[in-house]
Amino acid sequence: MSSSRILKWVSGGLEAVLAIPVLGASIIIGLFWLPLVVMLVLHIVTLILTKKDGGKTTGSVLGIITSCLGWIPVVGWIMHILSAIFLMINAAEPDKEAKEAQ
Repeated sequence: MSSSRILKWVSGGLEAVLAIPVLGASIIIGLFWLPLVVMLVLHIVTLILTKKDGGKTTGSVLGIITSCLGWIPVVGWIMHILSAIFLMINAAEPDKEAKEAQ
């Protein structure tokens, strides 16, 4: 499994935690929106590694958008859910280079 797929699983799981209504809001607000900055960096790193590995970038791009809009209450919640879903779907699919090696 490539490092980009591992990061997709990790970032997808973290997005899923942030999508839990009261818990996610408590984490984000309690830490003064720092988790959104950390997730933004994580999504950018994941995007770079995914491009290098030839994987799908949909989840990472959506995660970057989510990190920028996550401070808006209902919009952030919906975006965290969508990001988690797309990241986990992308993580479940093998990268292009892995397919070619088989």
